[in-house]
Amino acid sequence: MNEKEFKFFEGLLHERLEELLSHAGETVSGMTEQKENFPDPTDRASLESDRNFMLRIRDREHKLIKKVKKALDRIQNDTFGICEKCGEDISVERLKARPVTTQCIDCKTKEEAFEKALGI
Repeated sequence: MNEKEFKFFEGLLHERLEELLSHAGETVSGMTEQKENFPDPTDRASLESDRNFMLRIRDREHKLIKKVKKALDRIQNDTFGICEKCGEDISVERLKARPVTTQCIDCKTKEEAFEKALGI
């Protein structure tokens, strides 16, 4: 991978990180601001369901934030774009689709087939 591609992915990952962090801040402020009182239990249940859904989304985003930070570390360490399983280069097309990936498509496919066989 050349320097231009590294810069592209570094910018892409920084953008994604900022976007994810802004969502996290919105969730926290949204959770603390709402002090609504619902006389109807169904309305209250709906609100709680929406909050739980939002928290699950934010939990997934929190995990993605960690992956983005690790990908940025790999860029700094010159290991970005190298498969952690086989040591081969990860294709630029795969990195564009999933910039936080740590495996080439062949290794990931094998891993998923193995997990499927085990029923994981």
